[in-house]
Amino acid sequence: MSVHEAHQRPAPAHAEGVSDFSDDLFAYLPRADQRRWAEAYLRGLLTTSGKKSVRRMAAAISSSPTASHSLQQFLNASPWDWTPARRELTRLAEKQLPVQAWSIGVAVLPKRGEHSVGVHRSFIPSVGRTLNCQQGVGIFLSTDEGSVAVDWSLALPGPWTNDPKRRHRARIPDSVRHQSPGADALELVDALASHATHAPAPIVADMSNAPDAATLLRGLSQRGHDFVIAVPENLQVVDGDSTTAPHARHLRPGGHSSINAQQLLRRSSQRKLHAATERKGGRLMRRVRVASTIGRLAGGDHSYDGGDQVLLRLFTECRTAGRARVWATNLVHSRIDDLLGLVRLHGGTANSIGAMRDHYGLLDFEGRSFPGWHHHMTLVSAAHAYQRLGREPHRSCTELVHRRTAA
Repeated sequence: MSVHEAHQRPAPAHAEGVSDFSDDLFAYLPRADQRRWAEAYLRGLLTTSGKKSVRRMAAAISSSPTASHSLQQFLNASPWDWTPARRELTRLAEKQLPVQAWSIGVAVLPKRGEHSVGVHRSFIPSVGRTLNCQQGVGIFLSTDEGSVAVDWSLALPGPWTNDPKRRHRARIPDSVRHQSPGADALELVDALASHATHAPAPIVADMSNAPDAATLLRGLSQRGHDFVIAVPENLQVVDGDSTTAPHARHLRPGGHSSINAQQLLRRSSQRKLHAATERKGGRLMRRVRVASTIGRLAGGDHSYDGGDQVLLRLFTECRTAGRARVWATNLVHSRIDDLLGLVRLHGGTANSIGAMRDHYGLLDFEGRSFPGWHHHMTLVSAAHAYQRLGREPHRSCTELVHRRTAA
């Protein structure tokens, strides 16, 4: 039964514009009932207070006793491809947002039990303890005013990808394999670059706890992407010396032994202190002192012409208390103020993940399958984007819809 028929309950005013948005994202779905339930699920995420369980969302959008079952079927059993919806979401976001960065963010989704696809026990640095959880790696289009998620990858540990029975139960495609965090991020960047309508923006990510951060730096450099990446303090680098010509992107090894990034920042004769300014929307936020130096990524191909000797600027905020992240960028001639602006965009991505968790049902997926997880993450991203793309600064979604209705 359609949610537009007699059993539908009136939605709150702030969701009245969702039909057109849903039509834009899901017009490619081949069946009318799929398109109706895509809108229903999206509407439920936007209008249901508290936990966005299928039962609660069904009650919010319909009085039909079968609505809950239909939503569950659409999410977990209906075989629809989520890729076109994410690409359309990318197109809409690029059209409306002054995108400044492509930011990589990680969503930690605590779970009970061991049957939800990809669930595993992992130490989560942000909370300082081990959780039983899923981890989703997302790529966001980021601006000063916030970020919009346009694609996701589900981290799948080896026990999930190496067990044929688990793969079958969770409907994990044959093409999906266990990947490191850096490989997940690189795959998301490649996918976005293949269909984005605008030129790639700098890649911003926090890989400070990723053992393969060097692989990501090298992969982005080989693809010609600019990047600002938080790296582990023990990332192996080589002093850049004084041979850094303005046009250089790679350096001859020169026989120097590698040290970790934190040591290079402390010891380098080329180390500089900058009095930098953080701004948002042209407004002064705070003044900071930043230490920076030039180095190159250790390891890889040691040839001079186009090898893997990636030239980097390493920088970190000077603090009187606590440890600051070490950042690495191939934008070696950019102003520190501009680099800090890109770093700050990553904080906006973390805030967007928090908003999706608190208001749009990020943690409320009810299912165990790989396709179901991707369906849910697509719809959660769409719900958050609906609010983000339709809102002018400092205006609520409700105010926007009232203004549209009046017009």
